[in-house]
Amino acid sequence: MQSYNWTQLDPQTRAAVLARAEQVQNASLSESVTAILRQVRLQGDQALVQLSERFDGQRPEQLVYDSDELARRGAGIEDSLKQAIDTAIDNLDAFHRAQAFTTVEVETQPGVRCELRSEAIERVGLYVPGGSAPLVSSVLMQALPARIAGCRVRVMATPPPVSDAICYAAWRCGIQQLFPVGGAQAIAALAYGTETVPRVDKIFGPGNRFVTEAKTQVSVSGTAIDMPAGPSEVLVIADDNASPAFVAADLLSQAEHGEDSQAMLVCLSQQFANQVDAQLQIQLSKLSRRAIATQALAQSRTLICDTLAQACDVSNRYGPEHLIVQTDDPRALLPSLRAAGSIFLGRWSPESVGDYASGTNHVLPTYGASRSASSLSLADFCRRYTVQQLSRDGLLGLANTVMTLADAEGLDAHANAVALRLQTPSTARSDS
Repeated sequence: MQSYNWTQLDPQTRAAVLARAEQVQNASLSESVTAILRQVRLQGDQALVQLSERFDGQRPEQLVYDSDELARRGAGIEDSLKQAIDTAIDNLDAFHRAQAFTTVEVETQPGVRCELRSEAIERVGLYVPGGSAPLVSSVLMQALPARIAGCRVRVMATPPPVSDAICYAAWRCGIQQLFPVGGAQAIAALAYGTETVPRVDKIFGPGNRFVTEAKTQVSVSGTAIDMPAGPSEVLVIADDNASPAFVAADLLSQAEHGEDSQAMLVCLSQQFANQVDAQLQIQLSKLSRRAIATQALAQSRTLICDTLAQACDVSNRYGPEHLIVQTDDPRALLPSLRAAGSIFLGRWSPESVGDYASGTNHVLPTYGASRSASSLSLADFCRRYTVQQLSRDGLLGLANTVMTLADAEGLDAHANAVALRLQTPSTARSDS
């Protein structure tokens, strides 16, 4: 990877080396997705069959697998894979169940009771992308929080052919219906509903540029989404005592995701950077996806800093999806790390564990969004709302404040809603 000495860079060059590959706005992509969304909205299941044949090269045998079908299809996978999925489920369940919301109740002044409550989103649609391998982990990361939160309708869409491993994971995580449909047409079906696919309130899950564009478009028309998904990225902070082999392995674990992935190393010496580069070449030659990883490394960089404090500042400026800290005392840096989707501390915490089975969620903000956005959690499958209840004395104590502010804004009806109540005799029926 190309190396830069951070201290010697001017502000313009610093911004350039921390930049991601530009996301090109493609008018033809937007128009194509708009046409797909319209077709599904107007033609329903018929459009799903036609578009599956057009884009996936096959008509789906059936448009829905129910829970019994998922169990039947998943029963035949190898016991070792079942055990791995079950272990991951146990860890994810433990971590996400601990995130359960606790109702907040506060008496802000005598007789004025305010509450913050939470309830599950009623209907959620989960999208699992297709590809060269079944993305079982993507099923777990979305379906488990949805079940724990208590979402009443939990459905999933994924491109055909659907692997038995996907079916087993979906069944174990409580998916009620799975639709073997992919791409923008699957997002349209979840957003608008068809004869077979129920309309959902919120759509989750990553996908290709067509899926991301479709999610963006339906979000404008009233269907909530989790977050737009960009290319995968990792930043590693390492001191000179870190293992060059471990660092290289972590960089490659993200580089193999796609040619547009980005891996960044922030270290303290050129000597260590050279050792990592040597390990990258050794390990790269053994990877089945080395062509993809090589392309990703071509747009990845090494930044050499004077101190770990400076390295933390560089990381915060970049705002990585994944941040790995391989230093003598990694936890000591945690208070200084302000922007990262998920942080992995120490030499024994590879990013891979978070992708699969440690218990944290691997759906994370990308493209620097971690400065303000959060990793997927139980809260994303819930909505929060407030409640207030006042006694008559509580209203009397707050009335002057409310009417004064309403008058200042020229909103007479607001003030009148309070004034009328003050004129009601105290002997009138009271709710409290």
